[in-house]
Amino acid sequence: QVQLVESGGGLVQPGGSLRLSCAASGSIFSINIMGWYRQAPGKQREWVASITSRGSTTYEKTVKGRFTISRDNAKDTMYLQMNSLKPEDTAVYYCNAYYSSSRQYWGQGTQVTVSS
Repeated sequence: QVQLVESGGGLVQPGGSLRLSCAASGSIFSINIMGWYRQAPGKQREWVASITSRGSTTYEKTVKGRFTISRDNAKDTMYLQMNSLKPEDTAVYYCNAYYSSSRQYWGQGTQVTVSS
C-alpha cells in the first residue's frame, strides 16, 4: 500500500503562485500514472493534470499553460507548480497514484485558496 501526503497549499492572491508536493511512502517508479485532482465546495472532484511513468503530461484545459506537473522518482515525490492563479482555482487539491483500475491511492488533500 502507498501512502500519499500533500503539502504546499495555502492562501494566495489572484495572479500568485503555489507549488504543491505529493510525497509517497514508497517508490513511485512503478506507478503508471500520477495525477492531481481538485474539489471545490459544492462541486464534484475533477481531474487537473496527470503524468505517466515515462514523464508524459496532460492537463485539463483551464489550467493548461498555467500549471506544470512533474515527478521526481529519486525523491518519490510529485509536484504541481501553479502560476497565474485565479479565484476559480480555489479547491482542495488531491494527489492520486494509479496502478490499475483495481488499485489506486489518494492523499488526504491540501487546501488552496485564491483570494484578495
